[in-house]
Amino acid sequence: MSKRAVVLIGGLLAVLVAGCSSTSHPATPAPAAAPMAAPRTTEPPATTISVAPGEVRLSPGPFTDRVRLTGTRLDGPSVHGTLAITTDVSDILALEVHAAFYDATGHLVGTGTFEHADEEPVAGGPHISSNDGIPFTITATPAATTATAAVLSIPVLVNE
Repeated sequence: MSKRAVVLIGGLLAVLVAGCSSTSHPATPAPAAAPMAAPRTTEPPATTISVAPGEVRLSPGPFTDRVRLTGTRLDGPSVHGTLAITTDVSDILALEVHAAFYDATGHLVGTGTFEHADEEPVAGGPHISSNDGIPFTITATPAATTATAAVLSIPVLVNE
């Protein structure tokens, strides 16, 4: 081995030993962070679609085979309806319904969201069953007075 290689190896060993044998102070534990929910990602609504005037349609998604929409209607800048679970008779614990509102030419003019969380009452109040469905109203933001159709999507559905 050459003298240069011996010096290089010796230097590396010295750095390694010094790094491993140095006195370290115990790290101050970081404060525990509050648990965070995983971020939800949803597809943005299409900017243009082919839609019939007065149409309220449910976009296919992971929960569309588990629900039934009834009484859907468009009333100016709002869409109304009732959503019920079809796969069992359990209560809906969390529900999120998004609406994209379109004008007569099929251009996006607004969006809105309906959220429902069914929690057990803490103060002994009545628990409202959602077995018959949950009525919803979603109003467009900005107020889309030119809305003639709506497309609904369900990114969140949790039931018992």
